[in-house]
Amino acid sequence: MSDVVVRVEGLGKEYRLGGRPTYTTLGEQLRNWSPLRGLLGRGRAEAPPPFWALKDVSFEVKRGEVVGIIGRNGAGKSTLLKILSRITEPTEGTADIHGRVGSLLEVGTGFHPELTGRENVYLNGAILGMRRSEVRAKFDDIVGFAEVEKFIDTPVKHYSSGMYTRLAFAVAAHLEPEILIVDEVLAVGDAQFQQKCLGKMGEVAKGGRTVLFVSHNMQAVATLCDRGVHLKQGRVLRLGTAREVVGDYLAAADDEGAVRWEGDEGDEDVRLLETSVSGAADGSFRTDEPLRIRVRYQLRRSILGFICAVEIHNQFQQRLVYTAVDDVQTPPPTESPAGEYCWELVIPPDIFAAGRYAVVFDLGIHNVRRVIQDQGRLLFALENVSGLGRRYQHHTDVLRPDWQWVPLPLAGEPGTPTSDSHSGSPLVATVRAVVPR
Repeated sequence: MSDVVVRVEGLGKEYRLGGRPTYTTLGEQLRNWSPLRGLLGRGRAEAPPPFWALKDVSFEVKRGEVVGIIGRNGAGKSTLLKILSRITEPTEGTADIHGRVGSLLEVGTGFHPELTGRENVYLNGAILGMRRSEVRAKFDDIVGFAEVEKFIDTPVKHYSSGMYTRLAFAVAAHLEPEILIVDEVLAVGDAQFQQKCLGKMGEVAKGGRTVLFVSHNMQAVATLCDRGVHLKQGRVLRLGTAREVVGDYLAAADDEGAVRWEGDEGDEDVRLLETSVSGAADGSFRTDEPLRIRVRYQLRRSILGFICAVEIHNQFQQRLVYTAVDDVQTPPPTESPAGEYCWELVIPPDIFAAGRYAVVFDLGIHNVRRVIQDQGRLLFALENVSGLGRRYQHHTDVLRPDWQWVPLPLAGEPGTPTSDSHSGSPLVATVRAVVPR
């Protein structure tokens, strides 16, 4: 019996953009009927070129392997998982799956919104071909893992996205599919639940089952996965061990980065104009110097609850810091008048360890929509300039804080703690602003 449980050969998925319009009245249908359109002087509009979400994708996955699928947004990762989960059909090529598949894709798939959590658990078990007694034996473990005991008899349409995702993952992981397919839905849960999910996927893999895992968390991919597939613009760019593929992906991301961005991105209300990390033109900074992150944008109308936030990610794309100009969680939200804004975030020295970092900007309207997510992204590097001196004693892979050790007298001994010349800087960030003009 072959150990290959997933074999993908020449897989492609084509989408037609700008499909035929829908006409709501008889008059519209007659005016756009082909013979009449020519008489009325309306030639047939040129069809847009097809869009290939996947093209010539080929790879194999063996039983018991954990394979990470990585790539930028729009690379074709989710489309590939939908084909492997039999949700959509390929345009060309084949995908042979040998074994029972459990899928956790985007929120909204796999559950019937009108059914309760309990009913959806049994429904998913039946879809996987399990007997009711088999599902019953796993039921308490599923509910306990998902932490939805109080809501298990409530229709899932009333669940929050976090509750929905927790239950969906618990069902997919506990009902023992031979192949577990997980998309980047773990981002919906909190950090504690994400770690819980990663641990469970590790258990699934150790049990001899196969896991296909899509994630933007490069550290999770490098740690959890045996092999990696790097997709770019719908094609396989690299196959190899997880660490090799992640290393190449991060190196390519560094080559595409910059310490300054200028443009005009957004929508009819919000326009991002400029972002920068001030200091070195080559994007390299010293750990003992402050960082200055600047963002300039325009509001074309007054907006209630506007968000301007900055995230700092490490080289594994883990979010280390999130800071917003205003705390929109504290009611009532403030109103930002129309105009051009420029904010500067000053991060004191000796906060982050040496390494490579990304700055991601998040602009939008609270509880309405996100306008800017990927645009204006910056990359920079921090270099350790103090070697193995005093600063090294506080060093970690992430933080490099200027903390102090103060000697205290032993019990029963007189004396006052001595103080050395090490004076720590406050671990705070300041924000300077120029607002609207």
